[in-house]
Amino acid sequence: MLAERLLSTAVEFTQGAYFTDTPRAVPSLPGPESGKPYLLYAHVPFCERLCPYCSFNRYPFSEDIARTYFKSLREQMRMVADLGYNFDSLYLGGGTPTILIDELCATIDLARELFATKEVSTETNPNHLVPEILEPLKERVQRLSVGVQSFDDGLLKQMDRYDKYGSGAEILERIQSVSGFFHSLNVDMIFNFPSQTEAILRADVAAVKASGCNQTTFYPLMASRAVANQLKKTVGMVDYEREARYYAILCEQLADTFELSTAWTFSRTGGGMIDEYIVDYEEYVGVGSGAFSYLRGDLYLTTFSLRDYSAAIARGEMPVAIGSRPGRALDRMRYRFLMELFGLRLDKQQFKRDFGVSIERGLWKELLFFRTFGGFATDTAEELTLTPKGRYLAVVMQRTMFAHLNSVRDSARNALASDERRLLFGDGCA
Repeated sequence: MLAERLLSTAVEFTQGAYFTDTPRAVPSLPGPESGKPYLLYAHVPFCERLCPYCSFNRYPFSEDIARTYFKSLREQMRMVADLGYNFDSLYLGGGTPTILIDELCATIDLARELFATKEVSTETNPNHLVPEILEPLKERVQRLSVGVQSFDDGLLKQMDRYDKYGSGAEILERIQSVSGFFHSLNVDMIFNFPSQTEAILRADVAAVKASGCNQTTFYPLMASRAVANQLKKTVGMVDYEREARYYAILCEQLADTFELSTAWTFSRTGGGMIDEYIVDYEEYVGVGSGAFSYLRGDLYLTTFSLRDYSAAIARGEMPVAIGSRPGRALDRMRYRFLMELFGLRLDKQQFKRDFGVSIERGLWKELLFFRTFGGFATDTAEELTLTPKGRYLAVVMQRTMFAHLNSVRDSARNALASDERRLLFGDGCA
């Protein structure tokens, strides 16, 4: 698809000029700006099984190391509170946040104590959909997101998830058993696996509909260069040429049950909190090893070393670095363009109020591209909305941005000491 190739290249080029290969250590995150809403993201980098396609900071689970880590995580939350931040929403990602349920509950409870936190979202895996994990979360969590990726047994085996999480039928039964337990139940899926046929994709959609979830997110398979090499050895080479066709199948097959909340998130009516917190919050604070923060146009990353993370927190320091080049107004405008279109609507008047220039003047190249390829359904003085083709172009932009972030993660991992790298890439890894 010509538009996809051109857009991928353009986004990769512009973001390559934004991200830096040599993050610069800074003493702390900056403080909040008055009146601006922020989300708190907390990263829990432990998994019982490391998936070959995942670029997030994650380590094989060790209870002693994880308990020490959770204590450091909560201490960093206190540091963030001392900077003056407040958050009404907390998102716990990983890794597997539910790996130690008592530590997770203590972390959520502290967030509610330190901040005006009303909404809590956490990720989990299918094998954690059991009463001893879910019951303590019932009054603490409003949104649970279950990482399924696919209900196809062949794909689950390729991903090294079948032995740990069970067959697709078993996973579906577990999800059905917790339908209605939380305000929002999201099922995370991936499409465009190399060995995924159209029939498998349609079967996955049917399983999602039968699961009872009120939201599903279908991510396109995306990888940094390092993870792409690992993918070749496990699930095969990614074919972006068919991605648009698979996305169109998803939108068509889900339309009778779900409606789009973002370009790749589908919600039933009243589905609740949107999976992608970056749509609702332009700026966010990340705590925990491997977490990102986006503040005042700069990207901050926290050390990927568990050892360095806990040591710095024990000294009362934040082990953070700036992973972007000096922020420009153009970069912030492009980020707003990406995020609002990914969220399906861009407010032109708000854009002009925030940046002091119309989007027609500030981002004329981006507008020309979308107009040329028929991306806008609405293009008025007030707003931009997307055609089906435009929604796919938003998927391409987001996928390319995430791949860039994954490359930043790769660079951070490359800086790890040899013993920590062996945990991720040595004999014990999936």
